[in-house]
Amino acid sequence: MNLAIDIGNTRTKIAVFDGDELLHNEVWDELTLPEVKQLAYNQKVEKIILSSVSKQSEEVMTFLKTEFAFLELTTATALPIRIRYKTPETLGKDRIAAAAGAAHLFPKQFCLVIDAGTCITLDMVSSEGEFLGGNISPGIEMRLKAMHHFTARLPQVARTANLPDELGDSTENAIRNGGELGALLEIEGFIRHCMKKYRPLRVVLTGGDVDFFVKHTKTKIFAHQNLVLLGLNQILQHNAKLFEGF
Repeated sequence: MNLAIDIGNTRTKIAVFDGDELLHNEVWDELTLPEVKQLAYNQKVEKIILSSVSKQSEEVMTFLKTEFAFLELTTATALPIRIRYKTPETLGKDRIAAAAGAAHLFPKQFCLVIDAGTCITLDMVSSEGEFLGGNISPGIEMRLKAMHHFTARLPQVARTANLPDELGDSTENAIRNGGELGALLEIEGFIRHCMKKYRPLRVVLTGGDVDFFVKHTKTKIFAHQNLVLLGLNQILQHNAKLFEGF
């Protein structure tokens, strides 16, 4: 059994895999020793991969390193995809993992990987398994908060279940359109742009706002809520094959 741990800015996502099959996943507020110990032992985990944007406690790291075959995703980690980014040392771990997950799901195909979270990342993976690069823009919540924060009179607007009409009939709806409809049109426009250059193209969507974009986009997409965890598991298995005893 493999355990993939993805520690982001606000949440910790974990998943247990049997080979390529995802058996169990959870979302935690933080990674604590009692929780990870109970899960790992109950699921009979042998190998663990950790991706984190922050430093973890010494007791947790000691436990992971001493009790299991452990891999922490860094810029030095061997990957099942090739990185063609000019600054790989600044490339986000979640972007790498999502790209690895997409390349596994759709081998030998161009994949546009969209992670719709705090920020929206749009990354291209070639049909030869190369990370070519992509774009980063503000996510929906960031857009709405920025319009309030950086202006004197625009209010902080809460999101609603449905999009307002294309032309906002109030200041609140105009702001919602700028945040929500603006993000949707940006993604759809970039998809159309990429489809002209990369053919055939798979569009793979993940992230916290995946349901919003699945509901409203007109483009055929493949949604996978656990794409980053899937990619981490692929990176873990790739290293297990490369290094004897891992």
